[in-house]
Amino acid sequence: MAKPELMDFDKAIELFEPVLGFEVHVELSTKTKMFSDAPNPANDDGHGAEPNTLITPVDLGLPGSLPVVNGQAVRYSISLGLALGCSIAPSSRFARKNYFYPDLAKNYQISQYDEPIAFEGSVEVELEDGRLVQVPIERAHMEEDAGKLTHVGGATGRIQGAEYSLVDYNRAGVPLVEIVTKPIFGAEADAPQLAKAYVSTIRDIVRALGISDARMERGNLRCDANVSLRPRGQEKLGTRTETKNVNSLRSVERAVRYEIQRQAAILAAGGTIIQETRHWHEDTGRTSPGRPKSDADDYRYFPEPDLLPVEPSLDLIEELRAALPESPALMRRRLKTDWGFSDVDFQAIVNAGLLVEVSETVAAGAAPQAARKWWMGELSRTANERGVDASTLATPQQVAELVALVDAGTLTDRLARQVLEGVIAGEGSPDEIVEARGLAVVSDDGALIAAIDEALAAQPDVLAKIRDGKVQAAGAVIGAVMKAMRGSADAARVRELILERAQQ
Repeated sequence: MAKPELMDFDKAIELFEPVLGFEVHVELSTKTKMFSDAPNPANDDGHGAEPNTLITPVDLGLPGSLPVVNGQAVRYSISLGLALGCSIAPSSRFARKNYFYPDLAKNYQISQYDEPIAFEGSVEVELEDGRLVQVPIERAHMEEDAGKLTHVGGATGRIQGAEYSLVDYNRAGVPLVEIVTKPIFGAEADAPQLAKAYVSTIRDIVRALGISDARMERGNLRCDANVSLRPRGQEKLGTRTETKNVNSLRSVERAVRYEIQRQAAILAAGGTIIQETRHWHEDTGRTSPGRPKSDADDYRYFPEPDLLPVEPSLDLIEELRAALPESPALMRRRLKTDWGFSDVDFQAIVNAGLLVEVSETVAAGAAPQAARKWWMGELSRTANERGVDASTLATPQQVAELVALVDAGTLTDRLARQVLEGVIAGEGSPDEIVEARGLAVVSDDGALIAAIDEALAAQPDVLAKIRDGKVQAAGAVIGAVMKAMRGSADAARVRELILERAQQ
């Protein structure tokens, strides 16, 4: 397929006004699914389970099985709605969203339509230069996730060209909250950046609430990005496309930028935009057509007859409101003060989407500067090389353990980088990798003296130079010892032993 023409981004913004909209799906970390007592694979203990093992008759839509609402999922949904500044509906109702797809065994999805549990909110989003933007929230509603299809035999992993498809219903019925924004106007050239910042803010909120792991690479949090363009001066909205299930902050930003450039080129050439879903391809950095985008009427929504309305008490709502953590905006201001970072250093963490990771690393015992160093340094560098988010490479607990080993003198920075390579490769915890690879700093005098003697034998004039007052000559021996011991020697102790030898 020929690569579509793209318009220069700045030119596209000059000719057209981008209008954005986002639908963010958050998998809730309840013990069981939304409408059954099957284990919830969104939790770590369910991730990676064998296909079709975390299911019940309800998840498979078998005749005679009836759904039952997960009370904890309702509480989590209310907390999220409150954190988004939404009003909580005194009564909300589930509906059946009808469409056929193999990963929906019932041939419909239980969702909420015209009576969502939360509505009319707003989220404050911070851009890279510190500007604050209010993103209007239309609704946050509860629903169940669909299963997962694996297409086998094709070149792309998609259904086109595949020989057959496999269905895993483990994810079917996982509790979701879908957060839907109103149309977002005025983003202009900041549109890609705003997209990334908004999804990052939602991720920070749900993590702070403790209602989801929000790991985008696992699908705990997914974004559908809607983009439309309208010519400057035109009031009528353009036709939108919906790029589905974008699963990294970097990809959200790139997908929005790409769609603006792609749509602008089509419109400028006199073409029309098709209302459709689109797929984002990380490897090529572009989107491809999915299916024609249906309107709400096409889903034939009607009230779910097997479930009563959800009617939370005012006491429950106020209890959950009182338990809300501080907002991401307030947290940023507090952390900046607590950590003592400069505006530039702190904003760099925010812009990298790593504030939660650094914060959780500090909470696990690392010093703020050390946490920032490893996340913004080695981890971010590796993430950029691989085209992934740094948060996918290591956990805050692992980084805190690494920092503790350096602070204890068990590792030098050089050895710590090797340990981090092992963490990223999935070899285990830092302690386990140090043991398996034999990477701990050697401070045993016997081993160090043997290495020093070997280095001095190759440089017999070093001791004489040190005795003549040229102490810096010890550096050559220290370097040789470090090389011989593959960076595992305690450099400070090596220096002490060399100076002691010179005094003999």
